[in-house]
Amino acid sequence: MTAGPKIYPVILSGGSGSRLWPLSREQHPKQLQALTGEHTLIQDTALRLGTETTPVVAAPIVVCNDAHRFIVAEQLRAVGVEPKAIIIEPEGRNTAPAVAVAAHVVADEPDAMLLVMPSDHLVRKPEAFRAAVTTAIPLAQDGKLVTLGVTPTEPSTAYGYIKRGEVLKDGVHSISAFVEKPDAETAKSFVEAGDYAWNAGIFVFPVKVFLEELTRFEPVIAPLCKAALDKGSNDLFFFRLDAETFASVPNQSIDYGVMERTDKAAVVPVDMGWSDVGSWSALHTESRQDAYGNTLLGEVVAIDTKDTYVRTGSQSTAVVGLDGIVVVVTDDAVLVADKAHDQKVKDVVFQLKADGKEVATAHAKTYRPWGWFQTVDEGERFKVKRIGVKPGAKLSLQKHRHRSEHWVVVKGAAVVTNGEKEFLLGENESTFIPSGTIHRLQNPGKVDLEMIEVQSGEYVGEDDIVRIEDDYGREK
Repeated sequence: MTAGPKIYPVILSGGSGSRLWPLSREQHPKQLQALTGEHTLIQDTALRLGTETTPVVAAPIVVCNDAHRFIVAEQLRAVGVEPKAIIIEPEGRNTAPAVAVAAHVVADEPDAMLLVMPSDHLVRKPEAFRAAVTTAIPLAQDGKLVTLGVTPTEPSTAYGYIKRGEVLKDGVHSISAFVEKPDAETAKSFVEAGDYAWNAGIFVFPVKVFLEELTRFEPVIAPLCKAALDKGSNDLFFFRLDAETFASVPNQSIDYGVMERTDKAAVVPVDMGWSDVGSWSALHTESRQDAYGNTLLGEVVAIDTKDTYVRTGSQSTAVVGLDGIVVVVTDDAVLVADKAHDQKVKDVVFQLKADGKEVATAHAKTYRPWGWFQTVDEGERFKVKRIGVKPGAKLSLQKHRHRSEHWVVVKGAAVVTNGEKEFLLGENESTFIPSGTIHRLQNPGKVDLEMIEVQSGEYVGEDDIVRIEDDYGREK
């Protein structure tokens, strides 16, 4: 990219990816997972503009929810990306408010522009993406709100479409119409017509023009978002929007709130190997396949099986005589679905939520800013966990009213606070912590600490915790 206006990437990371359940769940959604390569989807998004130093592209602004804030920060740090801001939404209000908040962060900078990107998409041809952004910039400088329209590779019914209008300049068109997800016959006609593109939700526009058009069509969103920002507060290296103010912001998408109503919209068609990875069949298409069209991940035995996606963790899984099926096995759930109906996986999640099942939203392995824990057994008056603590990290200084804990170190070393005593535990060593005792666990080493925790008592729920002191700003 050549010198020009400063462009702030805006990475939207509020989605839950429910169609990829049980792998993707609200507490650890698809953008935080490595689905097709070594990097997670949010890492790939942050790296997509390339690593070359340029004054044009500034540090990204990330908008995410409270539950994901530490893992988002950690994953970006792991690939050398230091955001300008990580903004915490108290609740999801759709894409228009999220982008409005980001716009207000840099609204005082003359000629500032935003490059808005969902965090959970796959782009196989990043060089084509960068070229399309470069093409969009001059139009955006002229006051256009530009979107990237993905060249369809099939008549998909899973995406919205953009119909191109007249040519504005080489590689850029006006927009004739936005079309919601069509039926199969209509989608086929769109692809055959040749003037339709998939709507990828990627935008390039000037901050000033976006806020003007948003205010024109949705008068209360921009001022309320600014108020939520002005009343917000810093929390470690995050920024929290004011919850009460943000709750009053209308729930609105950027597509309907602005793009479908403005006369300033333009589209840059691009073939960039794009997928929103919005279903298991979409992920199968983007994954490496064997001679029979199968993707087999983990300990899998497949016999007389074709065009099938099987993913398993620690469990050995065998499939026989399958054709066009998805099988996903996690520690606490199993999904078996016909690929032709995999869009209905979200209905499974809806039903599980209605039934009050925690498996709908949370994994057996739960991530915390200090590491993770996984429940391996649970019954009346007891629970057994595996716990992993990152080097240099420590849990909060805390106590429990209803349960006692027995800790056994199986890897690494731990500094333990147990009442008035502080001591070092090595591998195969243990300690007992009676209920009501103030305690803390810390990893002083350079390798991960792993341990087994056995809880016992009249109540072993996660909410039986009183924090005395916490390095991560969590409520006491």
